[in-house]
Amino acid sequence: MDSARKRGAAAVFAVLLAACQKAPPRAPPAPTIGAAPPAASPARVAPAAPMNSIDDYKVLVAQQILDANPALTFSGRLPPMLPAIVVVNISIDRDGTLAGVSIKRSRDNEASKVALAAVRKSGAPFAKPLHLLRHGHKTLDFSETFLFNEHYRFQLRTLAGPQ
Repeated sequence: MDSARKRGAAAVFAVLLAACQKAPPRAPPAPTIGAAPPAASPARVAPAAPMNSIDDYKVLVAQQILDANPALTFSGRLPPMLPAIVVVNISIDRDGTLAGVSIKRSRDNEASKVALAAVRKSGAPFAKPLHLLRHGHKTLDFSETFLFNEHYRFQLRTLAGPQ
């Protein structure tokens, strides 16, 4: 084979080899941030997400409470001794509006006040719980447990995971 043919064959081989190689991984697209709601409409639109069970719904609500109260929360492992644990009853109507919030169990008045204020500040409306409502019930009622550290910052039991 003459040298011109060898160079041609080598070039074809190089092109074929390059075509068989994987393309370099692409960076994921940057998240887009939606436009803020019009100033004339102060009402917030509840997030839409799949909710197959009350547990799925509680995760959405817990995340909304945490997102609305970043200065009052902590993350990571829970301390071995929790200074305060507050169980809060939450009622949400079919439109996602907070219909009621009350303390179910607590031994610490200050922690109770923080928990109630955090739920109220959560920026309702929540996602509509329509298919989770029991027949004839107007509200979805559940409880959330606030786990406080020594600085009166909290984690929510629904999101805390195994410790």
